This record gives sequence, structure tokens and C-alpha cells, in this order.
Amino acid sequence: MATYSIRSTAEVDHALALLTDEGQSRSAAIRQAIIEAARTRRRARLRAEAERLRRDQADVTAARRLESELDHICAW
Repeated sequence: MATYSIRSTAEVDHALALLTDEGQSRSAAIRQAIIEAARTRRRARLRAEAERLRRDQADVTAARRLESELDHICAW
């Protein structure tokens, strides 16, 4: 596990105070904020990729064709 140091600003200090106002340690709050930021970024990237695929007419056509083919062999 690594140790990091950052240059804080008034905005960061205020945000950190808000994140720790219920007793959470600064380290725990920072770790949680980083994890949540990464999760948010990952979800945004997945959303953007899904939107790109939704707009890709060739991909949509291929997916529909495959779905139709699979419907014919499905036991249900």
C-alpha cells in the first residue's frame, strides 16, 4: 500500500471537512472519494460506449440478425 501526498486548496479542505463531519478519518474519506470517483468514471465510460454502439447501425443490424438466428434454435 502506497502513501500519497497532495497540495490542498481551500476547496479541497472544505470538501474534506464535509466528508469527515460524521467522524470518518481523513484517510478513509479520501480513499472512499477516490474509489467513488473511479466508479463514476468507469460507469460514464461504459455509458458512452453503450451509446456509441447504439448509434452504430451496422452493429445494431448484426445484433438483430444474431438474435433472430438464436431465436430459431432456442428451446424455450
